[in-house]
Amino acid sequence: MIQSGPTSNSFISQRLKLHYVDWGNPAAPPLILQHGGRDHCRSWDWVAQELAADWHVIAPDLRGHGDSAWAPDGNYETNSFVYDFAQLVQTLGYDDVTVVAHSLGGNIATRFAGLYPEKVRKFVNIEGLGPSPKIIAKRDAVGFANRFRDWIEAKRKAAGRTPRRYPTLEAAFARMKEENTFLTDEQARHLTILGASRNEDGTWSWKFDPYLNVWPFSDIPQAQQVELWEAITCPVLMLYGANSWASNPETDGRAAHWKTARVVEFADAGHWLHHDQYDRFMAELRAFL
Repeated sequence: MIQSGPTSNSFISQRLKLHYVDWGNPAAPPLILQHGGRDHCRSWDWVAQELAADWHVIAPDLRGHGDSAWAPDGNYETNSFVYDFAQLVQTLGYDDVTVVAHSLGGNIATRFAGLYPEKVRKFVNIEGLGPSPKIIAKRDAVGFANRFRDWIEAKRKAAGRTPRRYPTLEAAFARMKEENTFLTDEQARHLTILGASRNEDGTWSWKFDPYLNVWPFSDIPQAQQVELWEAITCPVLMLYGANSWASNPETDGRAAHWKTARVVEFADAGHWLHHDQYDRFMAELRAFL
C-alpha cells in the first residue's frame, strides 16, 4: 500500500504543459523514473517510496500521458519525447542524473544518454531498446510507401474514435488485470485509480491520448540509433522479462553495441517486470545504484 504521495509540478516543453511528481529530499542526488507508453508516472510509486530516503526522485508524465498535455496534432515522434526529457533535466537545473526507464521511456532515455553522456551517471533500461532486429526486418520488408499509407489510414481511423469508456472504475480495473495477469489486485487497483479519469457522463477512460495507439511509421535510421548506443559511457543495467514479447539484446545481438551494459533476465515476468517481480527488481536496482 502506498502510504504517502508526492507533490505535483509542471514544466513547459515545446509549448506543452507537462506534468511530473516530486518525491522530496532535494538535497539528495537526482533520480528520474521514466514510465513507458500508455502508462503514467504514478506507476513508479512503489519504487519511488522505497528510494525517496536516499534520492531526490522525479517521475515525469510523457506528453500525451497521465496528467501531461496531449500533442495538439496527435503526433508523438520519439525525438519530441527526447526533447521533453532534455527540457526537464535543464528546467530542474541538473548537471547530471541517474535514470531508471521502462519501454518507450527507456528508448527516450537511451537517446538522451547517447546525446549527453556526461549528464547520465547511471542508467537502468527496462526493455527499452525499441523494435528488435527481427521486427525491423519484417517492417522494412513491407516497404516505406506501404507503411506510410498504412499510417495515414490508421490516423484517419483514430481521428474518428473517442477514448474507450468504462461504465465503472471496477470495469477499468478488470481491464487492467486482463492486460497484465502478473499484477496483484492491489497493484492493478492503484494503477487504475491514478491512470483513469472520469468523463462528463460518469464513465471512465484512460488518461493517455488515444492517438498513442498509432505509432509513427518512421524514425531515425537504425545506424544512427546504434551510434547513440555506442556513445553512452555510464554504467548500464538492462532488465528483461523471460515472458515478455520484448527481444533480449543478449540473444539478438544488440548488447554488443553497449560498452558498459549488463543484461539480467527475470524469470516469471513479462514486459512490466518491475511490477511482476518487484522484490527481485528492487534488489537488482539497489545493488546497481
